Amino acid sequence: MAIPVENFFLKPDTKGTLQARIQQMVAEGILSGRFRRGEKLPSSRKLAQHLGVSRITVTLAYTELLANDYLSSRGRSGYYVSDDAPEPPQFENTPRREDAVDWSRALGQKFTGTATLVKPQDWAQYRYPFLDGQTDPQLFDHANWRLCALQALGAKDFAALTRDYYDQDDPQLVEFILRHTLPRRGITAKPDEVLITMGAQNALWMTSQVLLTQRRHAVIENPCYPALRGVLTQSRCHLSALDVDEDGLPPEQIPENTDVIFTTPSHQCPTSYTMPLARRQALLACARTLDALIVEDDYEFEMAYLKPPMPALKSLDEDGRVIYVGSFSKSLFPGLRLGYLVGSAPFIREARALRASILRHPPGLTQRTTAYFLSLGHYDSLIRRTGKALNDRRVIMEHAIRKYGLTIAGKGTYGGSSFWMRAPDHVDCEELAQRLSKVGVLIEPGTAFFSGDAPPRNYYRLAYSSIAQARIDPGVAEIAKAIDATPLT
Repeated sequence: MAIPVENFFLKPDTKGTLQARIQQMVAEGILSGRFRRGEKLPSSRKLAQHLGVSRITVTLAYTELLANDYLSSRGRSGYYVSDDAPEPPQFENTPRREDAVDWSRALGQKFTGTATLVKPQDWAQYRYPFLDGQTDPQLFDHANWRLCALQALGAKDFAALTRDYYDQDDPQLVEFILRHTLPRRGITAKPDEVLITMGAQNALWMTSQVLLTQRRHAVIENPCYPALRGVLTQSRCHLSALDVDEDGLPPEQIPENTDVIFTTPSHQCPTSYTMPLARRQALLACARTLDALIVEDDYEFEMAYLKPPMPALKSLDEDGRVIYVGSFSKSLFPGLRLGYLVGSAPFIREARALRASILRHPPGLTQRTTAYFLSLGHYDSLIRRTGKALNDRRVIMEHAIRKYGLTIAGKGTYGGSSFWMRAPDHVDCEELAQRLSKVGVLIEPGTAFFSGDAPPRNYYRLAYSSIAQARIDPGVAEIAKAIDATPLT
């Protein structure tokens, strides 16, 4: 690999001859790690032109660096950073210069400290990864995704790939969502009522920015998706967390001053409860009475492999007060970061303007590749294959849970990819997760899902979307053994 000539510049405050300054410049680049072993340096002619010095000056500097083993010469090919060049220092062990800035005063807002889910980057190296939201390489249709990406990169789609949509989206992707995805949820919409987002979390953030102020009141479920609670906390709105029951969010407990209600009716996060039709109607009636809006996060509806899913809450909405959040990141792969918002045109117009001001639009290549993957039928095939695999794993998981005496606190009626679990009261699942990780088992402690200063610590989530069937039983056995070994306090 050649080092661009633009990476070379002479510092104005360095002293010595031009030759010495060039030597110092190259040596500092190697010692800092910017120039790496085996990389090719610019020719003496190019570097001399770039620096505005004579070629002989650069040649003499290179010759001196060659003698000191910083560079090596490969015949007529040129100069390279030597394989024997000094190694860059280990910066993590190098004392850092202290900033002169008082960051406790300089930061206008702080976004750290919010409870969230932490997943090891090397989760696939663990023997028993009971983690939600990860992609199983055995199930994903990589070959067809690659073909769709190549098709999107073709000359026919050059404009879609390279143009600046400004505040618009790929029309092919929007059309598929309107004609295929939404009708499966009982929803009808027009193009100006759909907005592509960078995943569901981005959709929830934009929704909170458009709908909420410091004077408005929002309601969330307890427990709920931790990132949503973080988003709403940052909006500085008034926030109430209502405990869910086996039917989901109870409408009768919603405060009278509520402006926006956030809910996951089809697959409550994280309990997997499904809100029945009567409660959905009651929730809509409550919102109508309060003149409140409802934000429906319909995550994982595709994973309804036990029986057909209930229509979305949005499909029952006759007032236009439900805003629908969907995502392809959950059903395809989390790194895709592609979702969508569906709502009345005035809301989508404001969300579109907000998106344009911060990122304009999701990348055209991602949108067009996804559009091809959906429209060519690969997505439906993937969902069917994934649903069958998850159903098989669910049966094995449920049997293992009964076999080893663990307790299920919530499970999906229609399918899903995880169980919401409850350990004995004396078990701290944060500490349990740490112990289990040392024997190759990953679980998700439930503490982050709860609101309040003293959340229950004996809940955890077990997902089966990323773990091989053969490892489910022995993995659950390890969990049961660790729980049994937890001393009473």
